[in-house]
Amino acid sequence: MVEDKLVNILGTNFPCVDTGFGRNKPVDVVIRPEDIDLVKPEEGIITGRVTSLIFKGVHYEMDVMANGHEWLVHSTDLFPVGSEVGMKVDPFDIQIMHKPASEDEEAVELEE
Repeated sequence: MVEDKLVNILGTNFPCVDTGFGRNKPVDVVIRPEDIDLVKPEEGIITGRVTSLIFKGVHYEMDVMANGHEWLVHSTDLFPVGSEVGMKVDPFDIQIMHKPASEDEEAVELEE
């Protein structure tokens, strides 16, 4: 979390609606594939290239490579493989959670 209402996701700052996480604190971020909007490259917060495309009957499932990371996107709009696209996410569609202090923090202790 960069600061209130601003989170860094894979090297790019995205506006969000969350507050109270502190400045420059690690957080877990979840964005649903259908909440990523593909737009013209100049209209996005981050740009990438469509690397795969599958029609799922109601929507297209696309992999987009951006900043060295693969993003899964579901959209009713078609962007052919090889297309350069912009990506943006409505701030209300970014879910932010506190990151556990360690991977073991959520482990349940079992009696043997």
